[in-house]
Amino acid sequence: MKSFSPFNGPIWALGALLLARCGHSKDTSTGAFNVLDFVDPLIGTANGGHVFPGATLPFGMAKSVADTVGENQGGFAYDTSIVTGFSHMHDSGTGGSPSMGNFPIFPQLPCPGDELNNCKWTSPARGVQWVKDSPKARPGSFNISLENGIHAEMTVSNHSALYRFTFPANSASSTTVSNGSASAAGPVILVDLIDLPQSRSKGQASVDPSTGRLTGNGTFNPSFGIGSYNMYFCVDFKGAEIRDTGVFINNSTNTDSKTVAVGAASTTAGSFVRFFAPANNVITARAGVSFISVEKACANSENEIPDYDFGALVNNAEIAWRQKLEVISIDAEGVSTDLQETFWSGAYRSMISPQDYTGENPLWASDEPYYDSYYCIWDSFRSIHPLLTLVDPLSQSRMIRSLVDIYRHLGYLPDCRMSLCKGYTQGGSNADVVIADAFLKKVADIDWDTAYEAVVKDAEVEPSNWDVEGRGGLQSWKNLGYIPTDDIDLLGTGTHTRSISRTVEYAYDDFCIAEMASRMGHPDDYKKYLQRSSNWRNMFKANQTSSINGVSTNFTGFLQPRYPNGTWGFQDPIFCSPLLDFTSCYLNPQGHETYEGSCWLYTFYVPQDMASLISTLGGPEEFVSRLSFLHNSGLLYVGDEQSFLTVYQFHYAGRPGLSAKQAHAYIPSLFNTSVSGIPGNDDSGAMGSFAVLSMLGLWPVPGQDVYLINPPFFKEISIQNSATGKVATVRNVNFDPNYEAIYIQGVKRDGKPWTKNWISHDFFSEGGLLEIELGTKEGSWGTQIEDLPPSMSPYRFSNTE
Repeated sequence: MKSFSPFNGPIWALGALLLARCGHSKDTSTGAFNVLDFVDPLIGTANGGHVFPGATLPFGMAKSVADTVGENQGGFAYDTSIVTGFSHMHDSGTGGSPSMGNFPIFPQLPCPGDELNNCKWTSPARGVQWVKDSPKARPGSFNISLENGIHAEMTVSNHSALYRFTFPANSASSTTVSNGSASAAGPVILVDLIDLPQSRSKGQASVDPSTGRLTGNGTFNPSFGIGSYNMYFCVDFKGAEIRDTGVFINNSTNTDSKTVAVGAASTTAGSFVRFFAPANNVITARAGVSFISVEKACANSENEIPDYDFGALVNNAEIAWRQKLEVISIDAEGVSTDLQETFWSGAYRSMISPQDYTGENPLWASDEPYYDSYYCIWDSFRSIHPLLTLVDPLSQSRMIRSLVDIYRHLGYLPDCRMSLCKGYTQGGSNADVVIADAFLKKVADIDWDTAYEAVVKDAEVEPSNWDVEGRGGLQSWKNLGYIPTDDIDLLGTGTHTRSISRTVEYAYDDFCIAEMASRMGHPDDYKKYLQRSSNWRNMFKANQTSSINGVSTNFTGFLQPRYPNGTWGFQDPIFCSPLLDFTSCYLNPQGHETYEGSCWLYTFYVPQDMASLISTLGGPEEFVSRLSFLHNSGLLYVGDEQSFLTVYQFHYAGRPGLSAKQAHAYIPSLFNTSVSGIPGNDDSGAMGSFAVLSMLGLWPVPGQDVYLINPPFFKEISIQNSATGKVATVRNVNFDPNYEAIYIQGVKRDGKPWTKNWISHDFFSEGGLLEIELGTKEGSWGTQIEDLPPSMSPYRFSNTE
């Protein structure tokens, strides 16, 4: 979801903007391989990557990190300087406004003059600079030092966070306590009733003066959707004696009051504990969170972190992450450490979201799993969910069960969802693609009848507000065969833009439904949706030309806007590309007819019928020339997910070697180990999953049982299917770590020749060995008509020379 996110300069110039690496050292003392040593959560925390680098479990609800001032969608950003709090809930890689960051806690040194009102309470005024090069991130933990001498460490359980604050030894000052004896005044720790986007509409905080427990709640808005959500917190402390407690509003404190209630977010308010100096300079804070109640938040932290054992919690988190990641194994002989880090860090980021909120959904009672933070399926269906189907089919099953359960209770599948709220739909009803993909790959434990009912409703029944679910313009879609510009829609309301991109996405969504219909015994549905999947043709204007700065590109035929009466509109084919008004096609009423991309890009989006598209664009040679021009001219922004498939579409024209070449053109130039090492927002791991799938060498066509075969970036890769226990291995013969020999000369599957340039999911579910022979020049493998990936229409060109 890139919506409303600023474009940070020419994409092809990103290499010159890369910041210094902030990696961590490998354990070379024992020589043992630890996959977590090759994960750097700080990758993508600068230059608009918005990656969450803090402590989390795989798909965990609690996510703790330092919150900084600036472009802080993920909480912490490396190209910032000020920390204002440490909060326990975040999302990763999103565009738009910052997300969550609710109820930050903030430790302060003893107040100047030992007067509470001399401390700074509001954000960002209370902020402190963080020490450059001090952030250390590892799966399950995050550490950072502040310029005032405070060092903060954090880790998590499922629904709770544990913070360990170490204060400078000389920070205490002498004071007199009520019995007249002298003691050392210690730090103050507050909880603020705020979130990162400052969306709070009301909130309340309390403190128990006998225990120092801080509790409260707030009502907040989602960052990319409608409605509101309630959240609750419970914070306990260990390590120092309580001196006094109180509440604050703006910069005024009160130690007599123990409860404060506020309205709009413009008012800063919360509760605090002031301590005597801790004996060992350390205070530990335990924060539980819940969407249910304060009592549930307290129970979460008490049950999950009963003994405040920081080291044990870190160890448990690392065990969880190793179990998730070690289903993949690679033989990285000769491959640089940087490329290994790019790979494993991408796999890690692909498992941060969606987040498992099971047991924390107050909206309905259900025995089904509940996942949230689908930011957004428009982004994630292309690479995140196909990767999870490969490496974590159990979690993928639970996520789809959650989507189906959302349909049961709310009436529609979401295209985006966060913080228990409906998120904005960016294009089609792309949960249809995710469900079809899982169905074709036999993901287990899904109620497929209800899932099919849900995708058919997307295609047939327009909701009252199709900005947040389903599809709009269905009357035109069914009667005209396209979504027109200036559509007259009497069935529902929504943003009347993106007519081109919605048309091609609806067409593919319908194709995915047709695949399910065919296999589930619905022949009439199959015929109907297969026919609708050809609707992309109705927006293809065969004589439309394109030029750049007045110079013809020499390519003719592009998708173009069309009015309800059938006449053509016009949108410059390069509009909304990096070459022309790149930021003009977002999700707003002035967003134009393509979404976050140009007509050049969307003209290639016919994955259901590439044979027909190639013929329409002039045959395989012309298609390859046009696709190469898209990649080499500056027209394509690979930081948006619609670009991913275009990297590999050379396969359909019988030139698989060019797909491999194009993948190496982007990795590592735009996907690398710097803190700005991804070309756009990570979109909940979309950029990470693109890198992983590309480096594994098997690119999934989402919504189809098709993987396009490319050489892995490693000598050998293996994936163990956690459902079947079987292992699929891809081995490069004549592997060249300098990547000059990247062209496939021949392939064997389990010892027998394999000429198709694609393979199906049974290779991963049943296991086996794929041996790929490499060379320095394109060979004949995978180039013949019979070797090309499946397509609705037959390939009509006679050869693929």
